[in-house]
Amino acid sequence: MPNPMAVPKKRTSRTRRDKRRAQHKAGKARLNECPKCHSPRLPHRVCPTCGTYAGREVIRHTMTDPTAAATDTE
Repeated sequence: MPNPMAVPKKRTSRTRRDKRRAQHKAGKARLNECPKCHSPRLPHRVCPTCGTYAGREVIRHTMTDPTAAATDTE
């Protein structure tokens, strides 16, 4: 009785296999806008700029002025 399933006659070479898999790459990360500070952030993540998630502060950030830090060290 013949085999009812499709079976490859020859083995697929590494080159042919890898050429096919070269198209299966990850896409670019989607960026959402933070509703509080409007900076780009990844979806379902805490905003790295202001530290808020779902409208509440999760991480306490202290915003420092880079020009003030330069004058303090002099």
